Amino acid sequence: MAPKSSTRVPLSVKGPIDCPYEGKEMLNLPQFNRGTGFTAEERELFNLAGHLPAALQTLQNQVDRAYDQYSSISTPLGKNTFLMSLKVQNEVLYFRLLQDHLKEMFSIIYTPTESEAIEQYSRLFRRPEGCFLDINHPECIERSLAAWGTEEDIDYIIVSDGEEILGIGDQGVGAIGISSAKTVLMTLCAGVHPSRCIPVALDVGTDNERLLKDELYLGNRHNRVRGERYDKFVDDFVQCVKKLYPRAVLHFEDFGLPNARRLLETYRPQLACFNDDVQGTGAVTLASLSSAVRVAGVDFRDLRTVIFGAGTAGTGIADQLRDFLNTQGISKQQVINHIWLVDKPGLLLESMHDKLTPAQRPYAVSDDRWKEIDTTSLAEIVKKVKPHALIGCSTKPKAFNEAVLREMAKHVERPIVFPLSNPTRLHEATPAEIFKYTDGKALVATGSPFGPVNNKEIAENNNCFVYPGIGMGSILSRADRVTETMIAAVVNELASLAPSENDPNGALLPDVADIRDISAKIATAVVLQALEEGTARVEEIEGIKVPRDRDHCLAWVTEQMWKPEYRPLRKM
Repeated sequence: MAPKSSTRVPLSVKGPIDCPYEGKEMLNLPQFNRGTGFTAEERELFNLAGHLPAALQTLQNQVDRAYDQYSSISTPLGKNTFLMSLKVQNEVLYFRLLQDHLKEMFSIIYTPTESEAIEQYSRLFRRPEGCFLDINHPECIERSLAAWGTEEDIDYIIVSDGEEILGIGDQGVGAIGISSAKTVLMTLCAGVHPSRCIPVALDVGTDNERLLKDELYLGNRHNRVRGERYDKFVDDFVQCVKKLYPRAVLHFEDFGLPNARRLLETYRPQLACFNDDVQGTGAVTLASLSSAVRVAGVDFRDLRTVIFGAGTAGTGIADQLRDFLNTQGISKQQVINHIWLVDKPGLLLESMHDKLTPAQRPYAVSDDRWKEIDTTSLAEIVKKVKPHALIGCSTKPKAFNEAVLREMAKHVERPIVFPLSNPTRLHEATPAEIFKYTDGKALVATGSPFGPVNNKEIAENNNCFVYPGIGMGSILSRADRVTETMIAAVVNELASLAPSENDPNGALLPDVADIRDISAKIATAVVLQALEEGTARVEEIEGIKVPRDRDHCLAWVTEQMWKPEYRPLRKM
C-alpha cells in the first residue's frame, strides 16, 4: 500500500534513511522492516527488543532462507503467491531475492505465471496493493491519487482498465495485478525507487461472465462502461495526474483494442505518456527484427512482413516498424506496402473497411490482387507474399503449423519467425517446431521464455527489455513527452546489445539476466535523445547539468538507480 502523506518514506537512492516509526508499527511497514536483519544498535534505537529472535543476520542470510522457502514450493502460482507475500513484508529482501535469482524467477513474477495470478486475483486476494479508481465514484479520483504523495514524490504511474491482459482478455479489477507487476519491473530492471511508482486499476466493470457470476469477485459487478462516460472517467484521471504529478510519466497497460491507441494518440501531445502494448511491444520486436535482418542479410527496405493477429500488439508492431523505418529515411507508405496484417476474418482487405479499426485500416490491401487466393488461409497468404518475417500476436495456438512454416522456408533462406502470444500455452508455435519445419534455418524470438533448442539460445521478445529503460530515461530527463525518435534510439541501442551482433548463431536479444545493465543503457539512449531534440526538462526543473557523452551519461544514470540493500537508519 502507498504511504500516506504522514508516513511518506525517503525516496533517495543512497545515504541514511529517516524513520519516524518504532516497535511493532515499524515491523509492519515493508519499506522499513528488516526482520532479523536489524542490527543490535537499530533494535535498541527503534524499541524492537522482544519483537525479534536474538540472532542478528545479514541480508544475504535472509536471501538464502527465503530462497530455500521459495524452492520448497512446487507450483509456479504458489511461488508467485509466496513472493507477493514477501513483498508486503520486507521490500528490500523481496527485491534482493529477485535480483539474485532473476532469470529463474522472472517467469514467476511476470509472464506466464502472472497471468494465472491475475485470473485468480479475487480468490487469492490477501491485502490491497495499488490505487483502485471506481467509475461509479469519479469524485474520488483526485483524493485517491493525492494520498500517494506530492509532485516531488512520484515519477511513474502505470494504469490499466484490465480489458486485454496478457493474452487472457478481460480481467476487470484484476488489472491491478498487471499494473503492480509492471511497477515491480520498473524497480527490478531500471532501479526506479519502489515508492516512486503508483500501480492503478481503473474499475469500469467487466464483460467477463465468469467474473460477473463469481460471488468472490472484488470489482464492480456490471458490464464494462463504454462511450462518453468511459472517456470522461479516463480524462478525469489523466487531468488529475497532470495536476498532482506533472513530472511523472504515465504508462498505459492492457487497454482493449478500441481504446489503447485512441487514448495514446489523445494524450501523448499533453504529457509524457507511453503505451507498452503498442510502443513497447513494437520497440522490442523491432530490435529483434533489426538483429534478424542483419543476420539474414536482408535490407530493411525490402523486408516483407506478415503479422498474424491485428489487435493492439499486432498493429502496434506494424506502426512501430513504419515509424522506425521512417526515421531511417524510408517513406511510411513504402513500409506499409511491405506489411500484411491477418486477423480473425483473414487477410485485412479494403472491402472490410467499415469493420476495421482505425489502426488496422492503413494496412488493408486491395481485393483485386487477392481474388484467386483463399485469404482466410495463412499458408496461402504466406505462399503469395513470400514473407521474410512472420510475427504472431494472435493467441491462437499452433497457428504456425508445418504447412505454413515449410511454405515460408521455400522462399527465403533464413525465415524470421516470432511467435509472441502469451502465455506460453497460446504460442503460435514452439521454437522446436519452428526449427523442425524450417530445417533449422529459422531466426526465432518468442514472447515467453524457452530453453535452448539444438544448442541455440532463444531470444525472449519481452517488453521488459525496453519499457523500464524508456521509463527511467524519461524520468531522469524529465521529458515532456515520449517521442518516436526516442523509441527509435531504444531500438538501435537494444539491437546493438544482442549476441547476434557478434555471432550469427547468437540470440537476437540479450539475456534477461543482464536486464539491469541493459535498462541503464536504454535509459541513457533515451536521455541523450531527449536532450538532443529538446524534450528534456531536467536542467530547467532540477538545475542539473547532464553529461552529453554516452559513457559519462551512462555513469550518471547508473548512479541514480535504486539498489536493494539495507542502508543506515536514522531516527526522526
